[in-house]
Amino acid sequence: MKILVVEDENKTADYIRQGLREAGFVVDVARNGLDGHHMAMNESYDLVLLDVMLPDVDGWHIVKSLRDAGHQVPVLFLTARGSVDDRVKGLELGADSYLIKPFAFAELLAHVRTLLRRRNVPAQSDQLQIADLVLDLTRRKATRMGQRIVLTNKEFALLELLARRRGEVLPRSLIASQIWDMNFDSNTNVIDVAIRRLRAKMDEPYEPKLIHTVRGMGYTLDIPDES
Repeated sequence: MKILVVEDENKTADYIRQGLREAGFVVDVARNGLDGHHMAMNESYDLVLLDVMLPDVDGWHIVKSLRDAGHQVPVLFLTARGSVDDRVKGLELGADSYLIKPFAFAELLAHVRTLLRRRNVPAQSDQLQIADLVLDLTRRKATRMGQRIVLTNKEFALLELLARRRGEVLPRSLIASQIWDMNFDSNTNVIDVAIRRLRAKMDEPYEPKLIHTVRGMGYTLDIPDES
């Protein structure tokens, strides 16, 4: 599922993006109202997280414009303005919910999942399984053959990305942007090193091997074709 975050405070935007990505969502960030308005109007999202007080176009204008154009994407306002009048104004303009800053990420995630359920979009599963590999997404734990695999946060995020897109060949550029939030530099071997470490922990001691290199293209995770 794809979420748009419109937030001009860089630390807040990065915090939200990282947390949502680790929870399994695809996240785009707009750091001003004009960009956020353009992206929300022209791209397809399952949810928009929208700051009210933006430096150019405020969130109230953006949500009104979306609704006037017939866009029914759920909108969650993120704001330090918590008065009753402000909340009522946002809801009357077409927002679906309000979250007052500062907030705990767990609270934000609960709002996100609730809004997605209301839209009849299936919530993210709490577990992924491929062969004997099981990922507990809530507890951020991985096991094979029932044995716990100790992974760093980045290693778990990388494994989750591969598992969610099982069978797809993921290029290094996509892995770099999703896990390290960086543009891929062909001179760096950070992706290859991370894959090698992940394989050593969750693949080399077990059969079948699940992580595969597609030369010149990238990496994929799947059960090998026995034929």
